[in-house]
Amino acid sequence: MRRQPAIAFILITVLIDVMGIGLLLPVIPVLVGEFTTTRDAQTYWYGALMVTFGLSQFLCSPLLGALSDRFGRRPVLLASIAGLGTMFFLSAIVTSLPALLATRVLGGALAANFSVANAYVADITSPDRRAKSFGQIGAAFGIGFIVGPAIGGALGSLDVRLPFFVAAALSLVNAAYGLFVLPESLPPERRKPIAWRKANPFSSLAGLARLRSVGVLVAVIAFVTLAQFILHGTWVLYTGFRFGWGPRENGLSLFVVGLASAVMQGLLLGILLKRLGERSVVMGGMVSGLIAYVLYGLATQGWMMYAIIGANLLAFAVGPGLNAIVSKAADPRAQGLAMGSLSSLASLMAVIAPMLGTPLLAEVSRLPAGDWRIGAPFYLSALLQLVALALAARHFRRHPPAPGPHLATTSP
Repeated sequence: MRRQPAIAFILITVLIDVMGIGLLLPVIPVLVGEFTTTRDAQTYWYGALMVTFGLSQFLCSPLLGALSDRFGRRPVLLASIAGLGTMFFLSAIVTSLPALLATRVLGGALAANFSVANAYVADITSPDRRAKSFGQIGAAFGIGFIVGPAIGGALGSLDVRLPFFVAAALSLVNAAYGLFVLPESLPPERRKPIAWRKANPFSSLAGLARLRSVGVLVAVIAFVTLAQFILHGTWVLYTGFRFGWGPRENGLSLFVVGLASAVMQGLLLGILLKRLGERSVVMGGMVSGLIAYVLYGLATQGWMMYAIIGANLLAFAVGPGLNAIVSKAADPRAQGLAMGSLSSLASLMAVIAPMLGTPLLAEVSRLPAGDWRIGAPFYLSALLQLVALALAARHFRRHPPAPGPHLATTSP
């Protein structure tokens, strides 16, 4: 009997996929270091890997979605998962940096399959249950990125290439699971030819120009996201240069970051939004993030990084809060355009961030570990956050909130 599509199938697929990617986060810079002789060369090459991975993902995400509209979700998902496993395996056995760079290009293209996973969910859920299903997908992402780096760091402390082999094995298990268990969600009668114009990743960015009523907030989101990606892209190298951290310590720190994000967005965010309102939460979170960026750059002991993460919980509420404000302010008939455009904007920031953060870190990498200037990438993040904060304050001052039920709870 033919299996009926169910959300559990895709949740397990996404979880295993994300865990495989998360396994590599603490060890990729270390692997790059095996092929380089200086810190600045290591940093530049790591930045190149990040740029190519992000750019490949940005360009291929709409293409994989279009292919799944034409040929069905199942074959595209299975092919990309199997290909991702192949990329992990090749990354573990490469003997040169150009070869490693080539595997990251391939990996970015295949890791863009999350757009297909979202389309699968949309196929099998009714409109009134779709938000909940997408929330479950987000939870699977979160769990994968919490557990993956912790395991990857522990494995990487034994052998820097071991996480790549484990990630490859996870992908093969995932592909086998999908081959035998994952049913197709898009029937032949609902498939359509590939619309190459819509497969252009820049077409969704063009939609930002139509969000005139929230144009300043779009700029705020761009600056906030860019600052975050600069932090993420330089974290492992910075902590290695500053504190001598290896894969185990970095895996643990990334685990704590993911856990802090989950606590805020899964447990505390709803309470804060109800009591303080979206604007207060966003502004408070941006101030918290600004201070944290400066403190990360000035930290002189590894334990301080954990203390800053814990004190910076509110910053993890900024992204969801801004998205909610933009969603409410945008034309009700353009919600899909607004959210899709913001997603594309985030992908573009992930490409730009390593172009800024890693060269800056490379320039200061020769400095002594105790020199405050080695935190330069985080100071850049702080500057971007300050610009975002000023723009947000200006926008909120010019556009007072409309009267609503939550206003009664915003006063101290």
